Amino acid sequence: MRRKGMLLTGIYLLLLLSANSLQAQTKKLTLKAAIDSAVSNNEQVQLAKMDEAIAASNVKQTQAMFLPQLGFSYTAMTTNNPLNAFGFKLQQQSITAADFNPALLNNPGGTSDFMTKIQLQQPLVNTDMLYQRKSAEKQAELYRYKTTRTKEYIRFEVEQAYLQLQLAYDTKAVLEEALHTASQLAKSAADYYNQGLAPKSDLLNAELQVTKATTDVAGVNSQIQNACDALSLLMGTPGGVSYEIASGTDGVNNTTSADSISMARSDFKAMETAISAYDLLIKSGKKSYLPKLNAFASYQLNDHTAFGFGSDAYLAGLQLSWDIFKGNSTKNKIATQTLERNKLAEQLHAERSQNELELNKARRTLADAQYNITQQKAAVAQALEALRILQNRYEQGLVKTTEVLTAQTQLSQQQLAQARAVFSANMATAYLQFLTATNQ
Repeated sequence: MRRKGMLLTGIYLLLLLSANSLQAQTKKLTLKAAIDSAVSNNEQVQLAKMDEAIAASNVKQTQAMFLPQLGFSYTAMTTNNPLNAFGFKLQQQSITAADFNPALLNNPGGTSDFMTKIQLQQPLVNTDMLYQRKSAEKQAELYRYKTTRTKEYIRFEVEQAYLQLQLAYDTKAVLEEALHTASQLAKSAADYYNQGLAPKSDLLNAELQVTKATTDVAGVNSQIQNACDALSLLMGTPGGVSYEIASGTDGVNNTTSADSISMARSDFKAMETAISAYDLLIKSGKKSYLPKLNAFASYQLNDHTAFGFGSDAYLAGLQLSWDIFKGNSTKNKIATQTLERNKLAEQLHAERSQNELELNKARRTLADAQYNITQQKAAVAQALEALRILQNRYEQGLVKTTEVLTAQTQLSQQQLAQARAVFSANMATAYLQFLTATNQ
């Protein structure tokens, strides 16, 4: 039996050595550092920034409604078509009296033309394109708001992962304390049993408690590493690192959140901006009914030999165009965009209502958690005192080992309940801050 007691003590020491080895490999991490790393490196944030850059690039594409379009072409052609052959000679300014011979006009033979041409188009008045540009600018603004909200969401995710890691460490501290107490009791029970002062059932119960506590500690170590890997993923850093963090209530900043959800919150602003973008697209569709005015010009060189530039000519003018009827396509497009705009407005209203519900729920959760913390503090103090009294009486041989084990189990349960209450309060605080965030 003494060997069993020594074996249990050895198991406890081995766990302590493993814990010390783990601590030697840990990296200290504050919540602020975790948030800063995630906001800079998280993949979701990077994707949001890419969407923002794409929207900004789309705005630049709309500069075509202001800027001229210039094109260059070099064309080589040959034909025996009477009309085209005569046209080639006109463009080359090489017509002679002999070219009006009817036989030659009707059967010109192969005629070549090499044309160098520069074309210029300048938009002047295109009202529908103006509103399309404004809509594109609203789209770019929308994605800036989405990037902001993505960062706020990632911040909340990091706080949640950090708090889960914090809870795992608090749980480990409670379980290690329970393992230490159980190991001491198992050693004492073995001594009492060897002296004939305690029944074998007391020794078996104590050894069973040590085995259970050892398993629990091993399990919580896996939970800690899982939480560390989750944090690494959010921060965009390689996994496999163990983080040492602040314990207790030193995690989330308990800054008082706003009393209500701000309508300036970035996701709400993004939806409002999307509605404005639809309004501009609808206006663009209506403006497409108006005439368009554009200028054009070209300069060309023609010659009957390759890379020859014997004749030049220019063409310039203004074009007023008006799409009077396009088969109701514009009308139906405007109707579709109006329905999509109204749907988005309904979604915004529903989102605000849902978030008000979440806000009230989070407040109640926080109040309940704060009340539980107060209650659990008192319960832990009572359980500590009860355990102390029973341990004193156990040393005097007045109580059984099972009574002390029961008291230790009760203390561990109350300590774990207190840690979970702190976790719940911190989570509710973080969620309240996420719900009431304002677009800065």
